[in-house]
Amino acid sequence: MRVVTLLAALICALSAWISLAQAFEIEAEATYGNASASERLKIISTADIDLFAPVIEAFAGTDAGLAVDYTVVSSSELMRAIYDGGGPYDLAISSAMDLQTKLSNDGLTRAHGSAATDLVPGWAAWRGHVYAFSQEPAALVISPSAFDGLEVPRTRQELITLLRDHADRFRGRVATYDIAASGLGYLFATQDARASETYWRLTEVMGNLETRLYCCSGQMIEKVSTGEIAVAYNVLGSYARARTDLADRIQVIELADYTTMMLRTAAILRDAQNPDRAGAFLDHLIRAAWGPEEVPYYPFTRYPAETTHDNVTYRPIRLGPGLLVYLDAMKRSRFLYSWQDAMRSVP
Repeated sequence: MRVVTLLAALICALSAWISLAQAFEIEAEATYGNASASERLKIISTADIDLFAPVIEAFAGTDAGLAVDYTVVSSSELMRAIYDGGGPYDLAISSAMDLQTKLSNDGLTRAHGSAATDLVPGWAAWRGHVYAFSQEPAALVISPSAFDGLEVPRTRQELITLLRDHADRFRGRVATYDIAASGLGYLFATQDARASETYWRLTEVMGNLETRLYCCSGQMIEKVSTGEIAVAYNVLGSYARARTDLADRIQVIELADYTTMMLRTAAILRDAQNPDRAGAFLDHLIRAAWGPEEVPYYPFTRYPAETTHDNVTYRPIRLGPGLLVYLDAMKRSRFLYSWQDAMRSVP
């Protein structure tokens, strides 16, 4: 009997450990509107609460009988939550537009059509399931004090030359995404690799400088603002510019050779418990982005194709099947191997 009891206890403990291991990591949570309302819209998102709160508050304020539960996770954790069934969410919002496309292709989203979705151009929507509501740049964020006496780089080649010529100044003070863990970081890296061979040369230089890897733009921006990090590569420019409190301690640079523009997207989930409210919120986002209203959290640019503005070449990523190429398991494995090899000096 003791053996059976002990075995049962071990099985329970193992089951609990497995459940804990499979749980996804939540960065932040907030509820908007009437917190005690019985009707709830549950959103899982990669967008920071401080940045996204105004658009949620504007929606929640229209109905006293609704609560909006907003959960912030990384792009990789968002996928984990949905694929593992770790949470009953109605709407997924993500900066990793390739992963959103995969969710749709794998049958985990549902179609939505309305007068609002008719406003979205074809390059910013995917099969009536995934819709873009912002276009945001991958930027270089630097600490001005770290560049005292140096010319600020405006292209990737200038950045490579600067880092090589002043290795002692920048060693251990360069940052970028850990693309093995960050879905957005992986998207930006694969787009860079497609755009120019310069990316691989830059990656090798960063590797030799013991570059520090992060999950999120917000973390890198904070580190740059303290001067601990001198330069962060492929940070979301929208996040950096939104930090007006750090304006005197950071500088945002959109590189002239090309600046990648990603689309932030939203999709109603297949297993949504409140699909009607999810559709209404998606329409709210779309009308703010594509209609006459002004987006309440950051300016919305519209670059459907490569565009040069103020001597910067903007390269937008479009929604479509091409985004799935680097999500193929073999291609992803090869890309990560090449990236890790180039970053071999990273501790």
